[in-house]
Amino acid sequence: MQPTEDINDSNINVNADAENASGSDNAVEKLQQELEEQKDKYLRLFAEFDNFKRRSAKERIELSQTAGKEVIKDLLDVVDDSERAEKQIQASADLAQIKEGIQLVFNKLRNVLQSKGLKAMESVHTDFDVEKHEAITEIPAPTEELKGKVLDEVQKGYYLNDKIIRFAKVVVGK
Repeated sequence: MQPTEDINDSNINVNADAENASGSDNAVEKLQQELEEQKDKYLRLFAEFDNFKRRSAKERIELSQTAGKEVIKDLLDVVDDSERAEKQIQASADLAQIKEGIQLVFNKLRNVLQSKGLKAMESVHTDFDVEKHEAITEIPAPTEELKGKVLDEVQKGYYLNDKIIRFAKVVVGK
């Protein structure tokens, strides 16, 4: 009886090997399928990121091209007032009226710029500061207390939203 048992055992082993072989084939197929799915996900993600980069670059270009649109739009009212003032200058001989009209246009321009965050820098009779001022020249100070201070402003300095956008060009007392 032993030979029969050996034969049966060997059949079981053959069947087990066949099952292991088909099981490993299934596992390989399953792994290949998962690999293909991951590759597909990766390619889609890469394409989506590439589209995002292109879209962001396009938006950045559009933003830089239209960044000053709001300011320009607000300044158009000042331009219109300037053109009306120019016509009045040519038609009128009343100097006081012309001065008043021009002053109104200048005030409107200042108000528009201030509403956008522009602020003039106060420099005259303040201590010279290399962080805010650009010294054009030095002259002898008329009094001892004006030494090292700004005596005159050749060109105003400006802040835009508390950040210096133009340094003041000044004359300093020595």
